Amino acid sequence: MGAARIMVIVVAFVAAIGVVLLLRGVVFDKKAPARDAEMGQPMAQVLVAKRDLPIGTQLKAGDIGWQPWPAATINAAYTTNGVNPKPAPDNPVKKAANVVQNAAAGSAPMESMYGAIVKEPILSGEPVLARKIVRGGQGGYMAVVLQPGMRAISINVNVETAAGGWVLPGDRVDVLQSQDALDGTGKSMGRVTRTVVQNLKVLAIDQKLEPDKDAKTAVGGVATLEVSPQAAAALVDAKAKDKPLYLALRSYADLGGPSGVGKAATQDHPFPIRVFRNGQVTEVAVAR
Repeated sequence: MGAARIMVIVVAFVAAIGVVLLLRGVVFDKKAPARDAEMGQPMAQVLVAKRDLPIGTQLKAGDIGWQPWPAATINAAYTTNGVNPKPAPDNPVKKAANVVQNAAAGSAPMESMYGAIVKEPILSGEPVLARKIVRGGQGGYMAVVLQPGMRAISINVNVETAAGGWVLPGDRVDVLQSQDALDGTGKSMGRVTRTVVQNLKVLAIDQKLEPDKDAKTAVGGVATLEVSPQAAAALVDAKAKDKPLYLALRSYADLGGPSGVGKAATQDHPFPIRVFRNGQVTEVAVAR
């Protein structure tokens, strides 16, 4: 047998041994988690995002869920289901158990997260941290709820000026104001009613962001509306006139209409109309 042939056989033998060792390493790596489980590695349940959650997302069922997580790697900021893993007797993990206990101490059921608003992006599979969401009543909530470029402004209301209490958070309304119309000499020409702003979203009544359970009406003293900067200025100007502002509830079928400053709000010269009723003549003014 020649030297060259012997060299080829040796190289092939060494290569075969290398392949066997490589395959054995792959197999053992795949079985590593199973070995860890057999050794009693504790696992906990951590609350994670089930999909990418952009800023402004209102959490609901299906957005978040529990995921098994190695107890030894749990951060105290994670939310767990509050159940500590039970380590094997021969595998002390007191430190890991303490971490889980600390994380669970401030946690709440997953359902309590529903309705919260995402204020920092959360990627799918990422633990849901308290600093990345905000609940109603917490600082920063309204700023997250507002659409980009919009403002929140409040006006005083009562049962009479808020459509009998039928206006609820989430509804859309027009804001109207009635005042005396004067001619060039300062003589009253009757009253004129104008639409100050139209098709605005009601963010809250008082500080309630949603009506009470099964409630069909909401009686409060303040309505918070989502407005554009121009509509906010028009509302402030109307409030300065010290005349009541009325909320006119819009139909759900009419929600797609134009939103913002009412057309009549830019017209300051009303024209008179005579109304004949039961032999009496009443003169009123209507804004152009």
